[in-house]
Amino acid sequence: MIFGGPRHLELVDAGSKGQPWPVPFSIEPVLAARGRRVVVLASGDPFWHGAGGSLARHLEAGEWLSHPVPSTFALAANHLAWKLEEVLCLGLHAAPYARLRALLGNGTRVICTMRDGDAPAELAAWLTAEGFGASTLTVMECLGGPRQRVRSATAEGFDLQGIQAPVAVAVEAAGSKGLPQASGLADDLFASDGQITKRPIRALTLSALAPRMGELLWDIGGGSGSVSVEWCLAARGARAITFEPRASRLENIRANAEAFGLDHRMQAVLGKAPDVLQGQPLPDCVFIGGGGSQALLDHLWDILPAGTRLVANGVTLETETLLMQAHAARGGHLLKAEIAEAGPLGSMRDWRRARPVIQWSVTR
Repeated sequence: MIFGGPRHLELVDAGSKGQPWPVPFSIEPVLAARGRRVVVLASGDPFWHGAGGSLARHLEAGEWLSHPVPSTFALAANHLAWKLEEVLCLGLHAAPYARLRALLGNGTRVICTMRDGDAPAELAAWLTAEGFGASTLTVMECLGGPRQRVRSATAEGFDLQGIQAPVAVAVEAAGSKGLPQASGLADDLFASDGQITKRPIRALTLSALAPRMGELLWDIGGGSGSVSVEWCLAARGARAITFEPRASRLENIRANAEAFGLDHRMQAVLGKAPDVLQGQPLPDCVFIGGGGSQALLDHLWDILPAGTRLVANGVTLETETLLMQAHAARGGHLLKAEIAEAGPLGSMRDWRRARPVIQWSVTR
């Protein structure tokens, strides 16, 4: 049996032995053939945005043998004279262009694998809409073979026609400065009905949450999901489950996850804690942004493993009392943040004070 894309099977004249990958993609047909003589054809290096990693995690060491050749990224960097260790390499053949949003800045270099011949024009339109219309796109078709073709255009003036797969695009970003890399993104970057942890408090909250690579956050009372978004942006592979009792707000949470290219790492769940927490994978960190209660704190203290971090914010007198009592009983750190911003007062200015925020942070 020979598994591969249609063009791979055609190149080797696989005939009746050929098994095209299913759509949507799945490795299950390969795994179902364990014990038989099976070949998987994959472009370039199968362990660099390829099928190798997906297959190997399900197989024993003696069950497989791999023969890598230069990857698309290696061939592209060689053509462009780009140092690969200084370039972002992304597989966008099966992922949204929004995955680029948090990564791009003026001068950033990216090499992306693309879905098909129509995708480069779509990427150019997306870059232009994001303020990167001045970026240079180098479209590389059929790299390393007799049909290789390399052409360039700007994103805003993209007019290349007849692009053939397999195709990769190198982007040298220009125009926008991109998203800031520090916590505390502007509130207007998020879809919200007004229920959002405001920028200064969000920055303080992310500092207390202290996201680390690969960690999972429970964001209880998610509102717009802004804390979950910034948690995922802060650390590679960080994930978040955002619990929200109001169904009308789930749409904003999911829209924000999609807009920042994080819908693969953020999950929005409808329900009220603590009941909604049952059956969920235990987190490394918990944020309570709304709906805090003694019952919730007690439940979390009972179920969370030792070492789990917990941060709770409150603005009401009742929540302030709750968190002060929790601090007295459990320890940790208690912070009161009072923030004022300048605003107009007739022909002059004065301070507009926001409600004070009480923040309790503790390690279980």
